[in-house]
Amino acid sequence: MSTYKNLIGKDVNFLTSDPDNEQAEGQIWYNSTAGVFKDVIVNKAWSSSGSLNFSRPGGGQAGAGTQTVGLVFGGNTSTGPTTSTEEYNGVGFVLGGNLNTGRYMLGGAGTQTAALGFGGEPPPSGLNVSESYNGSSWTEGNNLNTTRRTLAGSGTQTAAMAVGGTTGTVVTASEKYDGTSWTSTPSLNQAKRNTQNVGPSAAALNFGGYTTPPQVVRTETESWDGSSWTAVNAMNVGRYGAGATGTQTSAIAFGGFNPGNPTNPVAANESWDGTSWTNTSITLVQARGYGAGFGTNTAAVLAGGGPTPANKPVATEEYNETANVITGAAWASGGVMGTARRALWGAGTQTAGLVFGGYIGAPVSADTEEYNGTSWSEQNNLNTTGYHLTGTGTQTAGLAFARGTPTPTKGPLTEEYDGTSWSEQNDMGTARYVSAGFGIQTAAACVGGGPVTIGTPNMQRTEEYDGSSWSDGGTFPTPIYAAGGCGTLSAGLSCGGFSPPAGLGGLTTLTGEYDGSSWTTGGAIVVATNGGFASGSQTDAVFFCGYASGNLTQSQTYDGTSWVTSANTANARNSLAGSSTTGASAFAAGGGTPNTNSTEEFTGGTSVATASTLTTS
Repeated sequence: MSTYKNLIGKDVNFLTSDPDNEQAEGQIWYNSTAGVFKDVIVNKAWSSSGSLNFSRPGGGQAGAGTQTVGLVFGGNTSTGPTTSTEEYNGVGFVLGGNLNTGRYMLGGAGTQTAALGFGGEPPPSGLNVSESYNGSSWTEGNNLNTTRRTLAGSGTQTAAMAVGGTTGTVVTASEKYDGTSWTSTPSLNQAKRNTQNVGPSAAALNFGGYTTPPQVVRTETESWDGSSWTAVNAMNVGRYGAGATGTQTSAIAFGGFNPGNPTNPVAANESWDGTSWTNTSITLVQARGYGAGFGTNTAAVLAGGGPTPANKPVATEEYNETANVITGAAWASGGVMGTARRALWGAGTQTAGLVFGGYIGAPVSADTEEYNGTSWSEQNNLNTTGYHLTGTGTQTAGLAFARGTPTPTKGPLTEEYDGTSWSEQNDMGTARYVSAGFGIQTAAACVGGGPVTIGTPNMQRTEEYDGSSWSDGGTFPTPIYAAGGCGTLSAGLSCGGFSPPAGLGGLTTLTGEYDGSSWTTGGAIVVATNGGFASGSQTDAVFFCGYASGNLTQSQTYDGTSWVTSANTANARNSLAGSSTTGASAFAAGGGTPNTNSTEEFTGGTSVATASTLTTS
């Protein structure tokens, strides 16, 4: 009789608990505690990831690089072709150097630090412009030989392919790039536009797309050996504007449109094994076409595209074949507050939260509510009404300070909450509002903010609270107003806001880190924002919503070094409340304009190895 050791050459490990990392992938062990044999199955699935910074509802952006070091550039926005470039680090996006020529439906190839963008819209005939990226800026190089748009690109910056597209007429044109110039090659057998390509100039694969008129969605697949294109087995599902990654012998195609209905994209995936295509049971989280696909056939990314529901043109998904079960960061609807308002503040956690004060319209509010992770309940009010106030702490030990009130002398008032009622404490040294706050009830800080009369100079002053009285702390690097704040007194964080010489002025991307006595500059937030809320610590924070030429759904996470985009909220809002203590689980409540009483809950992404029990059949 054959044994596992006879077949595999290894013994079965005898363990008291399951391994907690990917080293268990493909292995079998006996869990003596549970009394069962187990192994780790490779999971194949798409999960949500960090959002693009800029919406490209018309899609048509290009992608390059890997799942952990990727690039998205170009695309079609509500105002036309964009030059925007965004860099991906496996979690979210930061802004890169802009293209010299705004465009969409372009081809792309390469890596995050050595990329290539070529061709594209605007019509009628398209562009022949080719640009290379070095990780910080784009430089125009030699043009394509055939001016066109809706073409496919693949390969590297020194061995790229440009295939298909349209000049007004769908073409079979094929070109290769050697790092300096483009050379025309033998043509495709089938003319195609909005087609997909994978692989470098020595070994590529082309598939999908459509021809017109009349519109015919193509299933043809062609293989390139460096000198000619050869027809091979066709796709199972005709599609165009899909995402694609992989090589000539192992590729995946995902999303796109079929059969030519631009309001009905598909979520289905197909895989190529070097000989034929196979339909899989794996689907995108959100069906879409004209997004940017990049990565490998086992670790891919799809960013943006359309058409999609509200706030979804920035959505990003990752595909992974891994032993871990990956869950992307996400916001979900929570309980409804009793009073809709904005310019309030929040404290506590997602399951034990606290909000207080705010602006209803008229009058200013003193209302306090507690959150248990499911529903809100009314509590005893603040002693003094306040809006654009600041606070920190927990549900049973909260702190409110630095408030706007109808009477300026009440601006420095401080109140403590014991889980039942508020009590007045010693005043702050300076009356102000729209400040950033962090810490706990007995060790808190307030930084920045404006005096109650709007238009007077913003502040750089930090004040520290010891549970009894306020004293001066370190000076902030610049005047700041309407920033987010979180963390502890000895490891605090301030992010975003206004930083003008006076009054309401320019937005800032500045992040300040506080050590209990002085401020230093941290990594800049991705997009300048004011009126957002921050939750977490100095090394694990999430900053969400706010205002910049309109209310925002943005969400960004911070690891102590840099900020990257994360999942967007469903509702755009500013001057909101949130939890203050955790970055991996937070809530967003209230805000405006108009005032809302809705709540959303944030859950950070996870990656967990999951063991399966082996059974006999």
